[in-house]
Amino acid sequence: MRALQTLLLIGLSSLVATTRAHAENRPSATQSDFRQIVQSAKDKVFPAVVFIKCIRESMERGKKISQEVSGSGVIISAEGDVLTNWHVIDKAVEVRCLLFDGRAMNATILGSDKDTDLGLLKLTPEEDAKLPFASLGDSEVLREGDFVMAMGAPWGLNRSVSIGIIACSRRFIPSHSEYSHWLQTDASISPGNSGGPLVNTDGQVIGINALANMSGGDMGFAIPSVTIAQLVPQLRSSGCVNWSWTGLQLQPLRDFNRNIYFDASDGVIVAETDPESPARRAGIEGRDRIIRVNGEPITAATEEDLPEVRRRLGMLPKGEVARFDIARGGESITLEVTPRVKGKVEGEELDCPRWDLTVKAINQFDNPELFFYRKVGVFVFGVKYPGNASNAGLNEQDILLKVGETKVETLDDVRAAHKASLEIEKGSMRTVITVLRQGLLRQVVLDYSRDFEKE
Repeated sequence: MRALQTLLLIGLSSLVATTRAHAENRPSATQSDFRQIVQSAKDKVFPAVVFIKCIRESMERGKKISQEVSGSGVIISAEGDVLTNWHVIDKAVEVRCLLFDGRAMNATILGSDKDTDLGLLKLTPEEDAKLPFASLGDSEVLREGDFVMAMGAPWGLNRSVSIGIIACSRRFIPSHSEYSHWLQTDASISPGNSGGPLVNTDGQVIGINALANMSGGDMGFAIPSVTIAQLVPQLRSSGCVNWSWTGLQLQPLRDFNRNIYFDASDGVIVAETDPESPARRAGIEGRDRIIRVNGEPITAATEEDLPEVRRRLGMLPKGEVARFDIARGGESITLEVTPRVKGKVEGEELDCPRWDLTVKAINQFDNPELFFYRKVGVFVFGVKYPGNASNAGLNEQDILLKVGETKVETLDDVRAAHKASLEIEKGSMRTVITVLRQGLLRQVVLDYSRDFEKE
């Protein structure tokens, strides 16, 4: 009898233990609800994610090369608008998109903006073909700890999803954008994810993946949807973002890293103004504190506030007078600044195969050190080794002043001179080129003898 009782107790204990084990393995109501929320959000956006392949033509090592690059994107309208990154489609001559259902489509570039790393494509589906699309959410309501999903094609692996949280909703990375904050997340973002959507638990796109932590770790960054919503209409209508430029270099009232603590609660400090800029011409000086622009208060208490201030200045109407209320040395003054179009932030490039080099137009934002010497001009962007240019002693960053007797100010001047060099007679195998190198004039001789020896 005692043995039977013992067996019954053991059996009951085993039953209880087994029941507890099953209970522990079974998802709780909270876990099931969360899984359902995540799956529902994923299903709203995942069909709109596209895998992008581009053929890019670029200038490297003194010659034009073609290469295939890939990235991600997300369809945001029934008409086929696709958000991606500028760096995915930059210099692309052909763009193809692979959709969720296996369809492959050509895409055209509607516009892009290097300053914010944003790009916009247009799909060209067959007539009456329907496209899945996702809607934009509001990144301004995000808080640290909110769950998000990063979607895309990491390392070229089509369509993946990773989940994480918002680690910082207003990260400032000055080396990558002066106009926008970044959403920092620990959801895995790898090369290939660029251009894919960052999605909230409501199934809305609240960011576009842009930066991955190449050294490993758990940091990825996305362009917030508040920036996207402001810029997409311009990209769609004009192909670029026509930022206004004042030439103001700004700093916040308080900067822990630079040990700067300005005794004021409003405004933004002018560090300096660019030469020949609208701000300098208007009389704005370094150490001025801008209080209001066109009557609207403007403040950058910390470094994280600078992108919003710069974006407001960048959206000022071009060619129209803007009133700047300024505090200077205990006095209040008002100055009128007329912003101008910032224009391209990178010069155009040209391949010169006869000379075995590539050249590029000088741009004040991309090449400020060369712009100091020559406001309009062309410089040597790349030199092929071995080749005619390297044999002559031409270096990268040399500013071209003359090719033979032709003065060089624009790419068209170089294009014409290079075309003439392709048509020279066999007896005229040398051309003298005048360059400006670190402020000093140099004469170099391009010798084409080897080109004729090959013929």
